[in-house]
Amino acid sequence: MAVAVALTTSVVAVVCALVLDLPLRDPDGFLGPTYVRLPLIAALLLAVDVLPRAVRRAGSPRTVLRQIVLVARERWPWRQLRPILIGLGAFYVTYVSYRNLKHYLPLLRPGLVDDQLTASDRVITGGVAPAQILHDLLGTGVSAHILSWVYLAFLMFVPASLGVVLIMKSRAGQASWYVTALCLNWALGTASYYVLPSRGPIYVQPELFRDLPQTGTSQLQDSLLVSRVIMLIDPQGTDRLNSIAAFASLHVSIIFTAALIAQLTIRSVTVRAVLWTFFGLTAIATIYFGWHYVVDDIAGLAIGGASVLLAGWGTGQLRGRRLRVDVLRESDVARTGRPRRPFRRRPEASPSAS
Repeated sequence: MAVAVALTTSVVAVVCALVLDLPLRDPDGFLGPTYVRLPLIAALLLAVDVLPRAVRRAGSPRTVLRQIVLVARERWPWRQLRPILIGLGAFYVTYVSYRNLKHYLPLLRPGLVDDQLTASDRVITGGVAPAQILHDLLGTGVSAHILSWVYLAFLMFVPASLGVVLIMKSRAGQASWYVTALCLNWALGTASYYVLPSRGPIYVQPELFRDLPQTGTSQLQDSLLVSRVIMLIDPQGTDRLNSIAAFASLHVSIIFTAALIAQLTIRSVTVRAVLWTFFGLTAIATIYFGWHYVVDDIAGLAIGGASVLLAGWGTGQLRGRRLRVDVLRESDVARTGRPRRPFRRRPEASPSAS
């Protein structure tokens, strides 16, 4: 399913590029090009798995290199490396397509619905801007810096979490579930941009956010606005990508996806608690800094949940007996304090015994 999503989004991106007569670009980030940072993260994680074992086995420094090769072949034969490469490839193609389709958004869908989304915010929060409520409740000092760090952590969380799940040998099924869900998030999120094109409160009502201190998030917002203006003035003559789109929030959808899959597959209460806390703080940060409207976050929840369900069905994880048994056992422990005994069928009496 991840490969199918990658192929579909790439075809759509190529068609849009041909219609607009614009090139497809690799979206460089502060960690470097995607095609560099994803394999690099996976290679580093594989090295962490292989190198300590090779060093322990080596009798002398001269044999370390030979042991590295032997341990790598033993731990990561081609049949186990192949899914990792397929997962990285599908994610990369889908992500690049997503970023380019987001870049083309103002040219293909110039009409904006920010006024309608602003009105929906006021209805939900009783006539007061949601960001203003959070500023009054949390303050605009230390809270701004903490939430900025949380929001920007997303940029590292996605590639790092992808690399971690792909090299977990005992969780190949869950890894395929997570990678496929990520690809679906990018694809469904892109579609939502075109359904309701919008910029977000920070660019529509900047006066609401003037009391916030300078943070990494505010610097990023300024940079994205400059890139959007330059791109709209001369789409053919700039390498900058437009990265502004409010509906729906993919920060919310992707972290919700990670937390939900972890809830269903990981036994560690600590890991699950950290991910749910990260999700909650990220959702607050999207409103606090004016990236998104309340409806954007709600739509992000819907996209994340749909991605988990579709990917779980497509990879067989939600249909598998093992997942259901694990979840039932965990619920039994939470309810009674002890695991449920497995059901054993009573042996039938043999004719001779009767």
